[in-house]
Amino acid sequence: MQVHGHRGARAGLSKNVPENSIAAFEYAIGIGVDAIELDVVVSSDDVVVVSHDPYLSTGTFIRTLTAAETGLPTLDDVFKLAGLGEFLFNIEAKVSEHTPRNFAELVLDRIGEHAVKSRVIFQSFDFGILHRMGRLAPGITLAALWEGEARSFVEIAKDAGTRIVAPEYRLVTEEEVRAAHEAGLQVIPWTANTKEDWNRLIAAGVDGIITDDPAGLIGYLRGQLSSAKESASFT
Repeated sequence: MQVHGHRGARAGLSKNVPENSIAAFEYAIGIGVDAIELDVVVSSDDVVVVSHDPYLSTGTFIRTLTAAETGLPTLDDVFKLAGLGEFLFNIEAKVSEHTPRNFAELVLDRIGEHAVKSRVIFQSFDFGILHRMGRLAPGITLAALWEGEARSFVEIAKDAGTRIVAPEYRLVTEEEVRAAHEAGLQVIPWTANTKEDWNRLIAAGVDGIITDDPAGLIGYLRGQLSSAKESASFT
């Protein structure tokens, strides 16, 4: 099962290491995540930068500033970490009223520049940009983020044109995961951070978990594996 470090590893960082930073991603890679999850928006000079919100902490909208003026890491900066391991890049497109129409094209251009298409998951709550990316780059891995009311995972994937459904973790049930798998889909929920929730999601059969505490989840999974091996040795 895949472990995705949410914005790097929010729960395992010191106060001096912000989320969605190069240091956060390096930390997550170092502890062995299967994927680093990051959020991207676009600056005024059409540079894809890493930020969860369309604005800075000062309230200034990123789309009104150049990449240099934001001081944020760029998607190029993140892709330069590719040589540190075999992990995936789970890129969330944060779509808002400030999003340029060519957002998907800008992201795809950077993916092509760094030759990492096979290592990218492109996810969003906005199904429009998922369809656009799918048309621009057939074969790229797409994931449909979902929150709010419970809904069929199969229907979500169909509407979004994706092979991965990424629901809010409380919406996951064993029945929905089974139906998704029968339809050839994967389920990678967000953002689960406790052993109780990890255990329930594992029991439901999810394919991965996006978490603020990837170190904790990796340790928990190793413990589960060790216990299973010990149990098997006594049979």
